[in-house]
Amino acid sequence: MSEFFLVRDDGFHPHDAAQDGSGPVVLSPDTDPASLDAHLDHALIAIEFPAMTDGRGFTLARLLREKGYQGRLRAVGALISDQYAMARRVGFDEVRISAALAARQPQEQWLYRADWQDWDHRSRLAG
Repeated sequence: MSEFFLVRDDGFHPHDAAQDGSGPVVLSPDTDPASLDAHLDHALIAIEFPAMTDGRGFTLARLLREKGYQGRLRAVGALISDQYAMARRVGFDEVRISAALAARQPQEQWLYRADWQDWDHRSRLAG
């Protein structure tokens, strides 16, 4: 069994770690937003979440998308299924989770939150 899985809107996928040693650019949550322009040409950027209570990675993803980043954005670290919809709304394409987390929060729990485009809490407040 793989050590990690990638979660996308259609469920779990095997982690596609590069075999040649190349991999994503990895940004820590304390990355200076002013330095993001240097990463806009990379095909894959991973943003670390050291704790599920640390939302700085959501801000970095949103800023990258606002700057025009077109590649894949991957959230890695301590995210749970309840945070999947938020991750997708700010621009992440996928979330990397451990096999242990996948066992505790199976695919169905992540798929339940894959309707992230249909649910917009702000539109409900306007009424």
